[in-house]
Amino acid sequence: MTTTAPVVAFDQVSKAYDAVRAVDGLTLGLSPGQTVALLGPNGAGKSTTLDLLLGLKRPDSGTVRLFGTSPRDAIVAGRVGAMLQSGGLMDEVTVAELVRLACDLHPKPYRPSEVLARAGVAQIADRKVDKLSGGQAQRVRFALATAGDSDLIVLDEPTTGMDVTTRQAFWATMREQADQGRTVLFATHYLEEADAVADRVLVLYRGRLLADGTAAEIKAKAGARRVSFEVAGAIDEPALRALPFLTGIDISGRTVRIQSSDADATVHALYGLGVHPRNLEVAGLGLEQAFVAITTAEEAKSR
Repeated sequence: MTTTAPVVAFDQVSKAYDAVRAVDGLTLGLSPGQTVALLGPNGAGKSTTLDLLLGLKRPDSGTVRLFGTSPRDAIVAGRVGAMLQSGGLMDEVTVAELVRLACDLHPKPYRPSEVLARAGVAQIADRKVDKLSGGQAQRVRFALATAGDSDLIVLDEPTTGMDVTTRQAFWATMREQADQGRTVLFATHYLEEADAVADRVLVLYRGRLLADGTAAEIKAKAGARRVSFEVAGAIDEPALRALPFLTGIDISGRTVRIQSSDADATVHALYGLGVHPRNLEVAGLGLEQAFVAITTAEEAKSR
């Protein structure tokens, strides 16, 4: 699966819908064997980016290349498997029939029985597709995306509707795919999945690449830490909100949770108020808090 060209290459790609610029000068590249999470708030341009990558839409400017060629040519060659939110599954056919068709159409197919087992749908192979639950339908879409030996697997919100056990099994399979040298690109709203699974995290905001790095690097980019504690006596809320370097605060009963860009200085000032915190904890932001901090800061700059 080695290749001299990047698996995915966006070069100054833009796409607009009337006055809305869904993708704005996007430049990025993906390498073989990476598991990459694509994050962003609603309207950030994630779905449009995936549509451009798969050749479902054409950019207004810039170029999109997969393995050094056009998206269409890469897909016709069987180098790309995709699991999208848009588009339905065929009705009045069984899961096995649909998977068999996908294998027949792929230039480098796997055996249908292997595909059914890997996707966890072998037990429902004889069930009609229109009788599936939401989670079962997602697993069938995954089966179709991995019906053949593709080098790039693109997943749009892949675990929506799956229960916890199925999600864990799904991501174990995806890690196996990446370990075999395939590139896995997935868009998700489950930030804990991105934190646990992705080698690399891309944060889109208004069609632009706002952050690019490992989950740890994204957390560090937020430049804040979490401070939580309990107060035994009365809470002087105005004084707490005036603490230095605060980027966020939540007060629930006698529990205070703070985000600070300089936790040491904030805690020092807290004691300076005469507050004696109990169960004091200082920790780094999780990926979800870092994501919110980064996008909120960008929103404030654009006002």
